[in-house]
Amino acid sequence: MIMFCAVFSQPASAGREVISTLDAPPAIGPYSQAIKVGNTLYLAGQIALDPNTGEMVGCGIESQTHRVMQNLASVLKTAGFGFDDVVQTQVFLADLNDYKAMNNVYSEYFGKTPPARAVVEAARIPRDALVEIMMVAVSSE
Repeated sequence: MIMFCAVFSQPASAGREVISTLDAPPAIGPYSQAIKVGNTLYLAGQIALDPNTGEMVGCGIESQTHRVMQNLASVLKTAGFGFDDVVQTQVFLADLNDYKAMNNVYSEYFGKTPPARAVVEAARIPRDALVEIMMVAVSSE
């Protein structure tokens, strides 16, 4: 018996738009700051790097979380999105004991309907950051 299998797909770049801004730190590896497909934006994880100097900002969880959220806001804005469009986030903490303090800062950026979220403790975050956050946003336009 001979079986034929055919797979049809579009090129990987079809419908994909790379989002990049100088208002957020450049990627520190082989990845994009964000990829937009249709009305969905996939944001890479951001850590608390200053976009101008590339240096880590702050030594506490609160200051690092603010910087991460500011970096993400810049990427969202560049793509024409905002925090109201965010539907899912993943938060990586170097120490789960920082959960409450991170949460206090994180909640300042979302209204009454925050996105779905997962929070995990990571063995080690790049550049020894205390927090890394990645997002998915969907535009209604």
